[in-house]
Amino acid sequence: MSNCSNLIIMKVIKIGLSIIFLFCLLDMPFGYFQLVRFIGMIAFIILAHNVHKKSKIWFIVWVSSAILINPFLKIALGREIWNTLDLIWVALLIISIFYDKKYVE
Repeated sequence: MSNCSNLIIMKVIKIGLSIIFLFCLLDMPFGYFQLVRFIGMIAFIILAHNVHKKSKIWFIVWVSSAILINPFLKIALGREIWNTLDLIWVALLIISIFYDKKYVE
C-alpha cells in the first residue's frame, strides 16, 4: 500500500472515531457504548501499529488509549470522566491528522 493511500485510510479512521466519540456525549443506549469500546480498541491498535516506527509518543498514546477503552477488562469510570476522555480523544485524533502530514514524502 502506498504511503498516500495509507495516510488517507488513517485519516478516515481518525475522523470516524472522532465522530463516534462525539456521539458518546449524547444519551445513547448501553449497547452503543459497548460497541464504541470494541471499535475504539481496534482503531487505536491500528493507529498504534501505523506509528510504531514513526513516533514513540503517538505510539504510547494510542496503546494507552486501546488499553483504557478495551471491552474485555473494563475500567469503571464515571460518566463525566468518560465524557472528558471522549473529548480528549477527539482533540488528539484531530491533532494527529495534522501531525501525520510530516510523513508524506
